[in-house]
Amino acid sequence: MDASVLTISPGRPFRASVATFGALVWSGFRRYATYRQATIAGSFTNIVFGFLRCYVLLAVAEGATGGRPGGYDPAQLVTFVWVGQGLLTVTGIWGWTELADRIRTGDVASDLLRPIPPVTAYFAADLGRAGHGMLTRFIPPVVAGLIFFPFYVPQRPQTVPLFLISVVLGVISSFGCRYLVNATAFWLHDARGPIMLWTLGSGVLSGLYFPLRLLPEWASVALWVATPLPGLLQTPLDVLVERDPPALQLGLVLLQAAWAIALLALCRLVQRRAERKLVVQGG
Repeated sequence: MDASVLTISPGRPFRASVATFGALVWSGFRRYATYRQATIAGSFTNIVFGFLRCYVLLAVAEGATGGRPGGYDPAQLVTFVWVGQGLLTVTGIWGWTELADRIRTGDVASDLLRPIPPVTAYFAADLGRAGHGMLTRFIPPVVAGLIFFPFYVPQRPQTVPLFLISVVLGVISSFGCRYLVNATAFWLHDARGPIMLWTLGSGVLSGLYFPLRLLPEWASVALWVATPLPGLLQTPLDVLVERDPPALQLGLVLLQAAWAIALLALCRLVQRRAERKLVVQGG
């Protein structure tokens, strides 16, 4: 049987590029699908922390004036927590140090010799990882929450499509942030410091530990406008629980899209600057 090799033909560059990108996405999916025990253990951990966070926020709601801390009723808080636990692995806020490790060991040189730019290759693989997370790590926490708590049911027809779009944008923004943090190793040679700061800051400022609407209004607005971090988790969750009127709901997703595009563009710019630095250093 003849073996076929995927090549980029001058006559069909777009089709070949799409096929190559799809193959990289599938390889990222398959890579994470091999860690079955880690997937089960991670889902169990997310469920345990889901119960802890849920009861803490319900206690806050019970003690709050009017029972609506930050503008959320108890059902919205429950949905916020459990869907957030499911999205934690989908957006992949933590745990990715592959680029920084390859820079430190020098293996990144082989990445630069490949016909596919590093940003594109890592982005495609990360989409595959997110797809695997959606199938295996998103569903168990949500199902566990549905069994034990009453969820908020969206009332607007546009909410679910906006939520799905917002999740995709959150994955893109998360990849952009993590890539930039890892890329500091081009200049620092050891990115453990920036990665540690990212791990500490992203959980707080993305809405993982508590809804950002519990902060003073000026602080939450400043975070949304000045940083992409609320777009990683807070925006998709606020869209799903319909925390805001329809116009503001759409505006948050558009702001999230602007940050996602800007981060991808910045990743490419930083990568080009890093490649020039490697040439100057003789790398």
